[in-house]
Amino acid sequence: MKEKVILAYSGGLDTTAIIPWLKENFNYDVVCCCIDVGQGNELDGLEERAKLSGACKLYIEDVVDEFCDDYVVPCVQANAIYENKYLLGTSMARPVIAKRLVEIARKEGATAICHGATGKGNDQIRFELGIKALAPDIKIIAPWRMDSWGMNSREEEIEYCKQHGIDLPFSADNSYSRDRNLWHISHEGLELEDPACEPNYDHLLVLGQTPEKAPEEGEYVTMTFEAGVPKTVNGKEMKVSDIIKELNALGGKHGIGIVDIVENRVVGMKSRGVYETPGGTILMEAHQQLEELILDRDTYTLKKEMGNKFADVVYEGKWFTPKREAIQAFIETTQKYVTGEVKFKLYKGNIIKAGTTSPYSLYSESLASFTTGDLYDHHDAEGFINLFGLSLKVRAMKMAENKND
Repeated sequence: MKEKVILAYSGGLDTTAIIPWLKENFNYDVVCCCIDVGQGNELDGLEERAKLSGACKLYIEDVVDEFCDDYVVPCVQANAIYENKYLLGTSMARPVIAKRLVEIARKEGATAICHGATGKGNDQIRFELGIKALAPDIKIIAPWRMDSWGMNSREEEIEYCKQHGIDLPFSADNSYSRDRNLWHISHEGLELEDPACEPNYDHLLVLGQTPEKAPEEGEYVTMTFEAGVPKTVNGKEMKVSDIIKELNALGGKHGIGIVDIVENRVVGMKSRGVYETPGGTILMEAHQQLEELILDRDTYTLKKEMGNKFADVVYEGKWFTPKREAIQAFIETTQKYVTGEVKFKLYKGNIIKAGTTSPYSLYSESLASFTTGDLYDHHDAEGFINLFGLSLKVRAMKMAENKND
């Protein structure tokens, strides 16, 4: 019997060309695995395409709820945002994909896992760190890093497929390089490769529209959370994946969550891309609005630091590490009382606060108002300031002495 290889399969031109390439160069039986994290209609026609391309089997694995519950929610709770802009849409999907690829490899008795990520990007790191952490004995094949691949353009890949009897309706026309899941869609390539060029949003956007084209009337939205987990939208209780779908529709309608960023890839280069994350942007902001009402100052400050570290860990593909587990454990302890209701208005790309309530709110109107209450004596501030600023005063006195000398 031939050895089996598990191919992370999208049905696009790259992974279609990889099927005959694997058979030709390794004499493997190719088992294609498409891991569904919310790609939508990108999954249409995959089974026929995989078989026509020479695969012996195709798995289509729905992990949408696992993705949302076990990967998205921890990132939301951490407020994990890479370089202050990127909401980690691609990054946090890769570990759940790697996990399922390993599970299918074990089931099929495969000796290798293959992915179609290029040698310039972050995804090769994320896939391979996940596989190494979960199955260090399984071989990893990355065609784009191998001399035997030999294809450097869509035209060459299409010609290779035709030579192997695969004549599928792929176009050689250039288009954006996209990655889509339930949380977001990313766009790279074409005019985006030049940071001096404005994105062609009319051609580019998939999940929504620009703020300029959004409705002239704003729309109020109410959400509730329990222990940091979203529970309802506008009074309707839903699972997390359905909440994201609902928020995607609302956010896309009002031009929410469009980010144009030049980011620092793990491999050392800068890359420019446009991300659409309408529902994720709303969910992050709503959670943040509730959290700032509940967490004390010291915890809130430390949590911001840990959230940035969590973002780096996820971006770098280090999900299956003790470091991620430790940071997440801290984050989870901060979420115990993040329960309440958030109301906001969506209007032309903006999320505008409209009221936040929680039974665990630390906000005290009597303390915050200008009226003196029982808990706060204005006179106490004088002694506090004297001690808090003592080191500044001592330094200023010493500097003045030395100046006089």
